[in-house]
Amino acid sequence: MKRILVAFVSLGLAAMLILGGVSAAKASPSYDQEVTETAKLYKGTPFKWGGTTPKGFDASGFTKYIFKTTVVNKNLPRTSAEQYKGGSSVAKGKERLGDLVFFKTNSKNVSFVGIYMGNKEFIAATSKGVRIQSLNTKYWKETYVGAKRYLP
Repeated sequence: MKRILVAFVSLGLAAMLILGGVSAAKASPSYDQEVTETAKLYKGTPFKWGGTTPKGFDASGFTKYIFKTTVVNKNLPRTSAEQYKGGSSVAKGKERLGDLVFFKTNSKNVSFVGIYMGNKEFIAATSKGVRIQSLNTKYWKETYVGAKRYLP
């Protein structure tokens, strides 16, 4: 009797798996998806000079926060210029989701950073708050310095 019950339960489980009654666990999002989707959650967060929390971000504070609080759990340097010194260089046009994109916005040095979102867009803490921007605009084209990859 016990053998029949075990066989019956095994057959039932196999049928449920084959017919879809029990679904397999879905894969976790990749690092790049985790970074970009989490970054989007902060759209509209106000700009704050020196800000490193959801109460208000500056550009490098935003990237530092996103990389530290996601599954990536990477502690980036504090400033845009320091972040630009690290990571692996990425050729222009070869940026991937989650890469950091850097700009010279007010001097001869790197002074601004954002997170590449794909389709020539990036998200960053601008003076108008966290917003998605286009790399195709004249301003960002003229100030673009390069991209770095920090993701595994």
